[in-house]
Amino acid sequence: MRKHYHQAKFLLSCPSLKGCPPDEGFEVIFAGRSNAGKSSSINTLTLQNKLAKVSRTPGRTQHLVFFELDKDRRLVDLPGYGYAKVPEHVKKQWHIDMSEYFKKRDCLRGAVLVMDSRRPLMPFDEMMLKWCVSINLPTQIILTKSDKLKKGAAANTYQQIKKEVENHPYIDVQLFSSLKKQGLEELWARLDTFFGYME
Repeated sequence: MRKHYHQAKFLLSCPSLKGCPPDEGFEVIFAGRSNAGKSSSINTLTLQNKLAKVSRTPGRTQHLVFFELDKDRRLVDLPGYGYAKVPEHVKKQWHIDMSEYFKKRDCLRGAVLVMDSRRPLMPFDEMMLKWCVSINLPTQIILTKSDKLKKGAAANTYQQIKKEVENHPYIDVQLFSSLKKQGLEELWARLDTFFGYME
């Protein structure tokens, strides 16, 4: 068990980049389409049940939510606007803010892209992936809810996504299940490299 993830705590929530913590240390973003299992994944990796709010209503996260691991390291939960029922002008502003975040946030050290293994590489996923590629950001794609697929189907999805990103050596792919805790050790290990943790 990685103690540093278990001690994660809520730091702040802000509707725009203006309220972000100082641009220093290490930040790793979690991005995923609404209902892809992003909040559940954050709770699983921190071994906490209620750190990130899990909702039956897609798109509840409409702010940037920062979780502190220590004084220098933060997880950032990005809004999941894949098909959330929010006004179009809010989505447009979010797109502007995220573009700025990727271009100007020097402390951004890695990304975890959360994709539903039954519906990977939807338009929102592809947009986030392009942003990561545009700045050569080390990225871990986690294919969530893999327990809902048969082993053969899960393996096929994994291979499909692996092939899509094979030209980008800093992007890796894994299967993940919050329910079964499948892939947790693999995710911890990759996050350790993003955050600069030494064994």
